[in-house]
Amino acid sequence: MAHAGLQRCEGSIAPAPRLRFNPPSPGRPTLPVLSVTDAHKSYGATQALRGVGLELRERELLGLLGPNGAGKTTLVRALAGRLALDRGRVELLGKPLGEGSDRAALGVVPQEIALYPLLTARENLHAFGSLNGMKGAALRDRIAWALEWTALADRGNEPIKRFSGGMKRRLNIACGVLHEPRVILLDEPTVGVDPQSRERIYDMLDRLRGSGASLLLTTHQLEEAEARCDRIVIIDHGQVRAAGTFEELVAATVGNHRRVAIRLDRAVEAPIPGFENGGDSSGAGSAMLRAQVDDVGAELAALLQRAEGAGYHIEDVEVRGPSLQAVFLHLTGRELRE
Repeated sequence: MAHAGLQRCEGSIAPAPRLRFNPPSPGRPTLPVLSVTDAHKSYGATQALRGVGLELRERELLGLLGPNGAGKTTLVRALAGRLALDRGRVELLGKPLGEGSDRAALGVVPQEIALYPLLTARENLHAFGSLNGMKGAALRDRIAWALEWTALADRGNEPIKRFSGGMKRRLNIACGVLHEPRVILLDEPTVGVDPQSRERIYDMLDRLRGSGASLLLTTHQLEEAEARCDRIVIIDHGQVRAAGTFEELVAATVGNHRRVAIRLDRAVEAPIPGFENGGDSSGAGSAMLRAQVDDVGAELAALLQRAEGAGYHIEDVEVRGPSLQAVFLHLTGRELRE
């Protein structure tokens, strides 16, 4: 989805300058705007949630990750008020959800495209705004804002059945935030969109945070979560396996070492000290040498010298840091979930 100021170019979206949100001032506490404590939910003999707890802080982008069947959907539905927990507590802006809490402060953007295909973009926005209690000039102003924000101002009077997947996805998000909620739940908001639309959606999320909103986002796009989220919560089998910043998760799981891959001009003929099996984990001759280092500056030069000293020419060097994917697999395993 796009923001105001998006430039259209022959039906495509031209990148706009990134607008980062303004974080809270140092020293000012970031209060939880949404909190979950000891959440339990079962479906018959299946325990979907087994004591989940998390906090979404003010103006934060919190990533909620987990394999299929981990409990993410059940948790999001509970946060949205669509199902009751068997045990536990959900608080929105300091009040129990559903007990005097300001439900208008909550916005929900589902993974499914929840739009009326025969209505225009403008009519869809009007319908969802009305459902959230908006009317009159306030609603008209917000519709105008949303159409500009999504780069759909020139398509506002067209039935959305003619829209591309990315256009529908952006409008879907706009319908969920039209009433200016302070807390927004987004379920896979970038699924199935092209890279330009994905970038635009995250620019939009930055602007929402800049206006004071706090966002909880579920995604299977681990690289996106690593790059975009302030903190990450990983759940599996209905429990929180880890929570923290990317750096904190790395330090607590796979560690901060780096992987080095060196491509040579030909396959190695004999093991080279310092490399794993002389180049190939199978032990067979390979033109790739691999090693693990803790200090790139101190150790990489020595590895290169050993490879050159063995009579090989180095064609390429790749250094990889720890990734969220490595953390995720470390915590949840590699078995296929379907």
